[in-house]
Amino acid sequence: MRQRKQQYSQRQLEQLSLSVIDRLQPRLADAQTILAYYSLPDEVCTRQLLDDLLSSGKTVLLPRVIDSEHMELRRFTGSHDLHEGAFHILEPVGDLFTDYHLIDVALIPGVAFDAQGHRLGRGRGYYDRFLRTMGTAPFLRIGVCFDFQKVESVPSEAHDIPVDVVI
Repeated sequence: MRQRKQQYSQRQLEQLSLSVIDRLQPRLADAQTILAYYSLPDEVCTRQLLDDLLSSGKTVLLPRVIDSEHMELRRFTGSHDLHEGAFHILEPVGDLFTDYHLIDVALIPGVAFDAQGHRLGRGRGYYDRFLRTMGTAPFLRIGVCFDFQKVESVPSEAHDIPVDVVI
């Protein structure tokens, strides 16, 4: 999948992102608190979406890696509150967020997804561990990817947390 991504220029990936974001926006219309991600160059670009969500008055949360196995959620208030964190990923420095029951939707990136919602991540297990710590919080888990990242089958294990829908 990494090789497939490399076949596209940054400009092409940005263009492909637009249709994914268009399909995603109706799922976010009624959500007030959204767990999202600040996109890496090879992921569906969420940067404009995050700004749009903030300007519409929604609460946006982003993950922050805190050690070799765990991440936490921080409020995102704009690109000015990001700094380079673990793995050279821009991470929020806003207020810590632990009221998981208030989250309506979680946007979860991945390297590949299958129709059953299984997700192939980057191999460190942060999202799976974190989603388990959130317990029974009733929110919609949306896998976000380019169409070419949707595959027939993704290897999964009992501890993997599937997404509810892939867009």
